[in-house]
Amino acid sequence: MSAPKRVVITAGGAGIGRALALAFHASGARVAVCDIDANTIAELAEIQPEIIGRVANVTDADDMAAFLGDVDAAFSGVDVALANAGTGGPAGPIESLDLNDWRACLSANLDGAFLLCQWAAAHMKAQKSGSIILTSSTAGMFGYPMRSPYATAKWGVIGLMKTLACELGPYGVRVNAICPGAVEGDRMERVLKNEAAAKNQDIEEVRQIYVKGVSMRTWVSADDIADAALFLTSPAASKISGLAMPVDGHTESIT
Repeated sequence: MSAPKRVVITAGGAGIGRALALAFHASGARVAVCDIDANTIAELAEIQPEIIGRVANVTDADDMAAFLGDVDAAFSGVDVALANAGTGGPAGPIESLDLNDWRACLSANLDGAFLLCQWAAAHMKAQKSGSIILTSSTAGMFGYPMRSPYATAKWGVIGLMKTLACELGPYGVRVNAICPGAVEGDRMERVLKNEAAAKNQDIEEVRQIYVKGVSMRTWVSADDIADAALFLTSPAASKISGLAMPVDGHTESIT
């Protein structure tokens, strides 16, 4: 019998991250997560106490070093790393945006991914195996009016993924990205509220724009994203690397 996979997830306390954590745990993996929100870490511990949970800000190198040090002590390595942390950032025309808000959005989406991937790459190159998944977005595949910081960050995630797939492939390490569309949940409700305010539209009008922009006329769930991650890290996907996989019901437009 093979040893359980060792899985590390950022922003694993709620939403997509929690679905990832629970799905990998249910598959038999050993799972460690971090999240900036202590309440979500406490809630996850109540749901599944076997999952290691730590409070950490992914944009803070010291926080990440402490979290990943705990993972090293518990797991002595990693087989699957999921760089899931991010933020939607500000909404509005570019001339209205604040530089600090721009930087905060890029940092949450890119710095955290960099720090996790940097740590995971060292382990995976040494063991000559592993799988890294970065959470991008359909916003990383299209232009996204009124959301320039988020779109820029998510395109950056794709660039990081493609580059790491080249760097780590010779060591037997696969790197892919999942590009969710509109995912049901509290986070998406906040996005809708911000976009409605920026566009001076009713929130339900904005909601319908999202739905009509998808050929299957549906949103996706966090569990849909977890299912994709389980596939991409399984033997069935052993020759898939450098892929930006949409899980979105086929986005036709996000304008």
